Amino acid sequence: MKPKLISTNRTPLTQMLIGTCILSIYLSGCSSSNRIESQNHAKADAASSVQSKEKIAELPAPKSPSKLMMLQSVNNTKAEAAMITIAPPPYLAPGEMVVSPPLLSKQKYITDSAYIPVQDTAKYQKFQENSWKLVSEDPVSTFSADVDTGSYANVRRFIQQGQLPSPDAVRAEELVNYFAYDYALPDKDQAHPFSVHTQLSSSPWNASRQLLRIAIKGKDIAKETLPAANLVFLVDVSGSMSPAERLPLLRTSLKLLVSQLRAQDRVSLVTYANGTNVVLPATAGDQKSKINLAIDQLTASGGTNGEAGIKLAYAQAHAARIPGGIDRVLLATDGDLNIGVTNDSDLKALVERERKAGISLSTLGVGNDNYNEALMKKMADNGDGSYHYLDSIQEAHKVLVNEYTSTLATIAQDLKLQVEFNPALVKEYRLIGYELRALSREQFNDDKVDAGDIGAGHTVTALYEIVPIASKGNIDPLRYQATKTVSKTQRKDSNSDEIAWLKLRYKTPSQHQSQLIETPIKQDSLVSNIKAADQDFRFATAVAAWAQWLRGSSLIAEFGPKDILALANSARGDDRFGHRAEFIRLVELSAALHPVQRPRTKKAKPESSETVSP
Repeated sequence: MKPKLISTNRTPLTQMLIGTCILSIYLSGCSSSNRIESQNHAKADAASSVQSKEKIAELPAPKSPSKLMMLQSVNNTKAEAAMITIAPPPYLAPGEMVVSPPLLSKQKYITDSAYIPVQDTAKYQKFQENSWKLVSEDPVSTFSADVDTGSYANVRRFIQQGQLPSPDAVRAEELVNYFAYDYALPDKDQAHPFSVHTQLSSSPWNASRQLLRIAIKGKDIAKETLPAANLVFLVDVSGSMSPAERLPLLRTSLKLLVSQLRAQDRVSLVTYANGTNVVLPATAGDQKSKINLAIDQLTASGGTNGEAGIKLAYAQAHAARIPGGIDRVLLATDGDLNIGVTNDSDLKALVERERKAGISLSTLGVGNDNYNEALMKKMADNGDGSYHYLDSIQEAHKVLVNEYTSTLATIAQDLKLQVEFNPALVKEYRLIGYELRALSREQFNDDKVDAGDIGAGHTVTALYEIVPIASKGNIDPLRYQATKTVSKTQRKDSNSDEIAWLKLRYKTPSQHQSQLIETPIKQDSLVSNIKAADQDFRFATAVAAWAQWLRGSSLIAEFGPKDILALANSARGDDRFGHRAEFIRLVELSAALHPVQRPRTKKAKPESSETVSP
């Protein structure tokens, strides 16, 4: 391979550096030449051709090819010396930036022109959005409640960093349930710990269709009346946790939670990296200085033995159990496990065993390029806890301070929902979101099947899009199957005013037998236009539409950011904490990042259960 010629079109500083290199090479070569010539002159008469070769072989071997090049350059001209290859920095036009290779999302710069690329290995659980179902063939829809909010905060982090999220990072139900809604609380004398509300409206992206909203509101519990809490902070202090948005953010976040503790509460602090350590044994909640001092001493280094850390945290929780209290492990990590058991199914089995023993687990996720969200969500779901993603101290304050009782106090366990649609009035339906929470029809009555828990004051919102019987559907009728027609008389006899029948099952904490709630969803709850629906309905619909747009869904037609903004702006309401205003800004930013709507995704079978973010 021929060496590159150095371009003569250089700046004065570059020319000076090249001149210095050439002079250094030349002087070094001259010194070597004088030594060689002295040796040759002393033995010139006695040396034969073979002896000369032996003498040359006795000279010290060059340490590198560059040294040999210096010796060979002794008799070269300055022009030949200039042939030595010196790699120039890559040319960048004014305002141009170094672009990373595909799949490499970050660069840690060493100089103006050199960088070490960091591969993005973030993992998200892969899923396909719910498709349309024919009521005549599949009239029943069953799913588990979900109060996780991590997807919204993670999507916000993507957009604030200037990129659209991976589609599998967007889960519509977590975006919708991130927000508080002013649903009516259950009556004080009500037997159940939550209220249930339903309403129908026209769909904003297709006027011939309707949206059904199911809204659940958990009863409020004052912090002062909560049972004593036995909390174990399980913190990942491995080397991957060193960036500011990871362990430093967690230290500040945990101290926010400490500020809410009471004297009857207990806190333990367990860490894991290459090994595990009980940094702080069970300590009363009023010893805040002692707890905060232990948190401040956390530093990051080493590998990630998450399995050993989880086992030690559970052992600590058992040792400090409070009869009748709240026993919970709070796992704070980026989910990047690389020592011990790292298999999802094994970790799931461990968490499930402890859940049955009465100790729940919630997860607080941090990080970006190596973030294992798939594992974080699975562990929280199987641990009867909730999953949250902390992208800022503001989010930590929302989860650990504003929603303290919701995060810690469970009022209903294993909450399942089942909707049976009336074929006399509904042709097709689809559930927006909850793909990872789907249950079979028979699992609704099986009390051994785990489902989502809801905390004090939690709201749960589910949205269905339905095609009325008189409207054009999405699925063609089958050629060889008899088409069932429903007469007016039959419609009258089959509760013609009921769009659907809603059933819910849940367990009160520490109980093993579920309770059943049933209620009809009547046609008279229909609001003819989404603009006439209440603010919460309109805002939840805007959020659900944005989630589908971010995923590139084909099911909302051309309904895009402009329409979403109009709907959300009409439903900002009181917005005490500014979350709805922030949502509107995120929609605007996402539209700017992708002014033209993303190509609509086509249905495809998933190749695996997880996906690596682009």
